[in-house]
Amino acid sequence: MNRLTLALDVMGGDVGPRITIPASIKALENDPMLSLLLFGDRQQITPLLEKVPESILSRLTVCHCARVVENSQGLSYALRRSKGTSMRLAIEAVQKGEAQGCVSGGNTAALMGLAKIILQPLKGIERPALVSVIPTMTGEQSVMLDLGANIECSAENLYQFAVMGAIFAENRLGLVFPRVALLNIGIEEIKGYKSIRDAAEMLKNNTTLNYIGFIEGDLLLNGKADVIVNDGFVGNVALKTLEGAAKNVISLFKGNAALNKTNHICKPLFAWLVKKLFLKGSYQRLKQINPDQYNGASLIGLTSVVVKSHGGANSEAFAYAIADAALQARQQIPTKILAGLEKY
Repeated sequence: MNRLTLALDVMGGDVGPRITIPASIKALENDPMLSLLLFGDRQQITPLLEKVPESILSRLTVCHCARVVENSQGLSYALRRSKGTSMRLAIEAVQKGEAQGCVSGGNTAALMGLAKIILQPLKGIERPALVSVIPTMTGEQSVMLDLGANIECSAENLYQFAVMGAIFAENRLGLVFPRVALLNIGIEEIKGYKSIRDAAEMLKNNTTLNYIGFIEGDLLLNGKADVIVNDGFVGNVALKTLEGAAKNVISLFKGNAALNKTNHICKPLFAWLVKKLFLKGSYQRLKQINPDQYNGASLIGLTSVVVKSHGGANSEAFAYAIADAALQARQQIPTKILAGLEKY
């Protein structure tokens, strides 16, 4: 494992340092070769480091900045007023070579905009995309993009997402010739927006890609495709729907106290459905899934690693986002995507 430094926007997210600092400490405990640059308000950060061992503190550098990009700010306003903010300084640390990747739970649009301006897209990439790894009922994993960075997409955009997603799946998940599908409202060729149908034709014509056609939303977790491609609006809604449903179902099976007290009507219904519809092994895997492990989406198509954590992530989930950024940086995912673009 190589030594690595990541830059963290510790002010991002719904709670800020009270979540990101414990997460940073946990990430350093789990990865002895990792160092972190913490960008944020020193007055809020320092009290949270009082009882941290020196072995951990020696790999933490607090970079004070009082300004923050607010979640409520529009993109243009946030970009104009981003100078000196924790988010911008964290990204600039990557640009300067002080860190090999960046993690933030802040304003998604601002993170995307700043990263695109400061770090620049890879040559030939029109729009970077948000990609995330999602679990499947088979116990394996798929990747899904775009998840909110690009609300409206052309056929060319979707085609590039498919190419980047395939390269990401090959390197991040170790897959060979990953199956690529477009998320659509039906599997028939006449279904969906014109941009989706045109993207399908482009993908069919590229024989170096393992394009398998359209996939519907009910099969997102069934392992039918390794790479699921869609525009950012559809992807964001689909992913958050999956996350919400999964957390609710898992809470029921793990014995959520509030639900147990009320004998929630959904509990026996969900239990019956899952036991009937899934194999025993899948049922056991469902109960063991930890949604925190899938926190964070990566901005791929940029020259460096940038990971966006959920704004409402807890400390364990944010620690997973840090670990994911470290893994991608060590795997040199941006370099491999750039090289892979020539292949496809």
